[in-house]
Amino acid sequence: MDNEQPLNSKRTDSSTFGPYRQGVLVKPYERLNRDHIKWLNDASMSILNEPGIWCYNHRAANLFKAHGAEIHEEKEASGSFFWRVRLPEGLVRDAVSKAPSRFILGARKPENRLLLDAEVPRVYFGTGSEANVWIDVHMEEFVSVDDSQIKVKVPRFREIRGNTTLLCRAAKLCEQLEHLDFFIRPLNIQDSDITSNNHDANKFFASLNNTTKHVQAGLTSLERLNDVIKMAEIIAGGRKDLIKNPLISFIACVFKSPLQIVDETAEKVFAIVESGLPLVISSSPQGGSSAPIQEAGMVAQINAEILAGITLVQLIKERAPVLYGSVPVRARLDNLFDLYGCPEFNQYNIDCVQMARFYKIPCYSSAGVGDAKVPGMQAAFEKLFTHLHMAMSGAQYIHYAFGLLDRTNSFCPVQAVLDNEQIGKIKHCLREPKVDPSITADMIKMVKKVMASSHRLFARHARRAMHAGDVSSPYRFEAKESEDKALENALGYMAQLENESAPHLDQATVDRIFNEIPGLLPGLRQVVK
Repeated sequence: MDNEQPLNSKRTDSSTFGPYRQGVLVKPYERLNRDHIKWLNDASMSILNEPGIWCYNHRAANLFKAHGAEIHEEKEASGSFFWRVRLPEGLVRDAVSKAPSRFILGARKPENRLLLDAEVPRVYFGTGSEANVWIDVHMEEFVSVDDSQIKVKVPRFREIRGNTTLLCRAAKLCEQLEHLDFFIRPLNIQDSDITSNNHDANKFFASLNNTTKHVQAGLTSLERLNDVIKMAEIIAGGRKDLIKNPLISFIACVFKSPLQIVDETAEKVFAIVESGLPLVISSSPQGGSSAPIQEAGMVAQINAEILAGITLVQLIKERAPVLYGSVPVRARLDNLFDLYGCPEFNQYNIDCVQMARFYKIPCYSSAGVGDAKVPGMQAAFEKLFTHLHMAMSGAQYIHYAFGLLDRTNSFCPVQAVLDNEQIGKIKHCLREPKVDPSITADMIKMVKKVMASSHRLFARHARRAMHAGDVSSPYRFEAKESEDKALENALGYMAQLENESAPHLDQATVDRIFNEIPGLLPGLRQVVK
């Protein structure tokens, strides 16, 4: 990387960033036209001015006021105080214009870095959620009572409480999944000796020690931020090297919908932004409860919340790298649970991708979530439905895409393997066409050659295309017999991946981390193959 080139410039030649994962470039599918985008932008700006936002963090309220916002202290019925902040459109527009449109998310291996560019629809897929439950799957054989020669294998599912060992296993598996581009802890660590005081250090170390891809997570305790950053600095080679190659980034859900800035999370935003590391400003209102269920209302509100969060980030530090974190969901109207496997989920999310592109800010979005509780046809349908549409939208950074079941409440490793295969097919489907005069000229020559032969078949000419990666391979988990064995075959493939060695940090680095970072569990120091 050119040391004279700012890491997060608004527009730069991508060659200055060095190597990065290619992702898949798409021609974006868009639901909204220019008028729709204007109306939604105007609606969001109107919401930010009246009624404005409810801010429970005095520091943030004062920062908004110092830059021209109108604030009033108000008292809730419960007796607690907050500041009503009315943001003028000019303040929001100016702050958002300063957010970089292009920046790098780093990785232990340079080739695993991610180039996020709001104006280039390069799509990356990764994990997410921090689910409490790990779903273990194994096949159990049953014999017919009528004919002992007839045997059938049936999947059996077991729920396990998330812990550090399983998080290490998840990170190691995700390292091997070729279509997984980044790692957000998909599992909450709930070991008996994990507390709020050591949660962050252990989840980041378990992740960084088992994958060379970019690692992202939320921050449990503000007091432990410096420990996490110190760990990343040790791995990166120092403070300056970490800023150039940010191995880690953070997620902050600073808004509690509707329109309420959370005091504790706002303090985390201040600290993360001041550290110089990338941040996602994430908002996840639920249509039908904490946001309007109608598309226009949902998108206007979530857009307002994200814009206010990005404004706060840029007021703290101009040109701070930030992602537009849109995670809208719809409520089930029978029980108000999140409903992911529905058309509105795609509509909300695609609209948000377009709004992020309008503001020229890289978009963090969602796909691959469903309501199914176990791997199977329902899970495959719901996941494909969102994987495909969100990839088509051109969102730069799609989380939740691997292994999640039961509305993000559980992580299933074999489901992650199945999702990897599905996403691979989607990437192949959506890649740019290879058509130009030289290629069509070669094809004309090929047609002439084949038609001059006695067999008139193109089969022998397919090899070159296969070697060039132009032709997709068969579905990896297909069965040769007349029955569905996708899950069984995926389990076999997962076992092969898990037999690979983990990409652990070298012993000297591990020793230094354990010497300088408090609270790490001794068991994480062991090398697990």
